[in-house]
Amino acid sequence: MTTSNTSTSTTPPTPQPSGRRTTAPDPGRGNGRSDSTAADALLWIELLLRQFPELLVELAPSYRSPSALRATPAGSGPAPAGPTRAEREEALRAEQAHGLTPSGSRTSPVRLHISDAVRDITDGVIELDEAVHDRLRMPRPRREQVSGRLLRVAGLLDRAAADDVLLEHIRDEARRMARRCTRALGGAEPVVRVGGRCPWCDSVSLRAFPARRAVLCVNPACRCTDPACDCRTDPAHRHAWSEGAWARLAAESGGDLAELTGATADTARREGGR
Repeated sequence: MTTSNTSTSTTPPTPQPSGRRTTAPDPGRGNGRSDSTAADALLWIELLLRQFPELLVELAPSYRSPSALRATPAGSGPAPAGPTRAEREEALRAEQAHGLTPSGSRTSPVRLHISDAVRDITDGVIELDEAVHDRLRMPRPRREQVSGRLLRVAGLLDRAAADDVLLEHIRDEARRMARRCTRALGGAEPVVRVGGRCPWCDSVSLRAFPARRAVLCVNPACRCTDPACDCRTDPAHRHAWSEGAWARLAAESGGDLAELTGATADTARREGGR
């Protein structure tokens, strides 16, 4: 069974000609925003470097150990030997490259979501590596494993700092792939409690979800008066405030806008520290 590759294009946006003369960024000019973006991009890359090997371990087919004792009915022949290490490695390579799974006895079912995540991240890292080299007018990068390519991109962050579009693209793609890896490994979405009371139910149930860039009321009984909100008809739905409504939410809930904004910051420090 094969599944479609859900990876998104990692080619950074190319500015369209507008007829106006633009000034090229000064490589020697630094600013606080680019420094912060570069630091966060590096942290997302480091998180991905730590988690991706764990994803490969989850992908590896799980067989019974050849040394494990097996019950053999009386009068039957010897139990078949388990696969050798070379056979297991070959099966893993086939799984990674083609999504194929070996036949024979297994102790775990096929985990297609792991296979899809591995292919998505692998393709995404390759495309990101090539896009960074192309944007920086460097020769096409040589072939390398995922970890090698990530380290290569991390080593080019200083040069990418002169291009805000490229730097943000690296940060966003590294964050997307790290989050995909975290979800595939069963990690929970980070949630941060924020001060104030929900304007609709008056309970201290406001929570920030940095990955969604939203604040939700987690009180199951909360219902708002907005006819367009599904919390009125769907018990599983929660009323949410997007970024544009945070100032009003802070005023109506008695909370602090600075605290709310900080709680919704989607940073690798928060993700890696959980």
